[in-house]
Amino acid sequence: MSFLDISIIYLIAILIVMLPSYGFYLIFKKLNIPAWKAFVPFLNMWEIYKLTGLKKVWFYCQFLPIVGWFVSLWILVEFAKLLGRFSFLDHAGAVLIPFIYFPYIANHKDTRFIGAEKVRQHKKSGVREWVDAAVFAIVAATLIRAFVFEAYMIPTSSMEKTLLVNDFLFVSKTTYGVRVPNTPLFIPFVHHTVPKLEVKSYSELIQLPYKRWFAKDVDRNDIVVFNLPVGDTVINLPEFQSRITYYDQMLAEGMTNKFDSAGKMIYDLELGRKAILNNPRRYPLITRPVDKRENYIKRCVAIGGDTLEIRGGKLLINGESAYVSPTQASFYHVYVKSILTEQMLRDRGVRISYTQMDYAAMENGKVLQLNLTESELGKVMQMPEVARIEKKSEAPRSDVFPRNKNYAWSSHNFGPLWVPKRGATIALTEDNMVFYRRCIEVYEQNKVEGKAGQYSINGVPAQEYTFKMNYYFMMGDNRDQSQDSRYWGFVPEDHIVGGAWLIFFSLENGIRWDRMLKRIKD
Repeated sequence: MSFLDISIIYLIAILIVMLPSYGFYLIFKKLNIPAWKAFVPFLNMWEIYKLTGLKKVWFYCQFLPIVGWFVSLWILVEFAKLLGRFSFLDHAGAVLIPFIYFPYIANHKDTRFIGAEKVRQHKKSGVREWVDAAVFAIVAATLIRAFVFEAYMIPTSSMEKTLLVNDFLFVSKTTYGVRVPNTPLFIPFVHHTVPKLEVKSYSELIQLPYKRWFAKDVDRNDIVVFNLPVGDTVINLPEFQSRITYYDQMLAEGMTNKFDSAGKMIYDLELGRKAILNNPRRYPLITRPVDKRENYIKRCVAIGGDTLEIRGGKLLINGESAYVSPTQASFYHVYVKSILTEQMLRDRGVRISYTQMDYAAMENGKVLQLNLTESELGKVMQMPEVARIEKKSEAPRSDVFPRNKNYAWSSHNFGPLWVPKRGATIALTEDNMVFYRRCIEVYEQNKVEGKAGQYSINGVPAQEYTFKMNYYFMMGDNRDQSQDSRYWGFVPEDHIVGGAWLIFFSLENGIRWDRMLKRIKD
């Protein structure tokens, strides 16, 4: 755990004991305790500890990382009991809204100090004991999930062979600083939808602006969990969601059946947008705040200020060859002289899950499509059954960012593209707006009007724009099987959830013991 992680953990510990300070101040005055102590972190809890009669060890347990948060919350409940407050609502108030609860009871006519002995004499029913324990567990788990780490399962093969389908990870929320939830009113343990009921798990009654405590920039090559940037508008049907995004469907509906001089179909995105908006029964739309958009996990290959390019499947950053993870994989056509089986590949140390093992006739021979790392590629090339290997190529695609007819890019030939950086300024030109309009308008919440070099931002004529956030370019390590920034563009800093930290469990036809408790390093 880094110094930054530890700092954030203790910042939260201090916040817990300081939130009720004003209420402590009012109560301390009535109990003839020097009221100024209410505003000194942990000195206020020392005074409360002396009143409770608890063992001294409990006071010191507050300084344990993470565990100390819950000890402090428990002491707040014990303090409420000392003031004659035993109801479930009282204890929930002491834990959930101490900054409101303690000032409230300090001035309430029924509040009185009864002492530790009477608290010990008070008996709760068995049901109440279970209810209190359950609520405390929920609060504890919710705080940990929101501010420290969260469990995450790898659902797809986009990060093969770095992260495998059914790897279960812990994602550290402190790696890039703790992000304050945009929607603090939510049902614990679910992301954006209540299972079975298929209703929102959160309320937008309170929405907080983007804020990150002890913010740290993402480093190039980090494996990062983030909210899907194009998950802001969703077709709310099981077959769509993040599988087929609103913007993908807009492209599909924008097919014109007309072709350009190169024989490529012409797409009209505005036509596609109208087709969706005019058919709400077929395409029921919902919007989601940033922190409730779908979670994705990819590798950050470019950071703000970088220029990225892909040539023939090779990634270049600022004109130089980019880092290649030992577990990064691409698809190859493997031409064979004789039968090559799955078991033969496994015996050579080649992982062949999520590959196509079917043979097809090609150039009077046999061909396999295999997903290989550089190390595996070398092993396959040495096999006597193999005649030659060719890297799979890809023609320009209409669904590749920026989805503009002037840029015939593909996932294998892409860019060059500059990644926006906080504080950097660009000229507002027609070419620039193809790439950066969504950043300016959607992610940084400006009203942009005009075109062809005559733009206004928030009603003011503008010839340039300075970015307020850092942006990142994310790609899956399984380069040919990954929906990533090549298709939907940049990831803003406010969408960053945390860093992939530890594989705590893994499953494939049984437990993958070799992956248990494995740190995620590259």
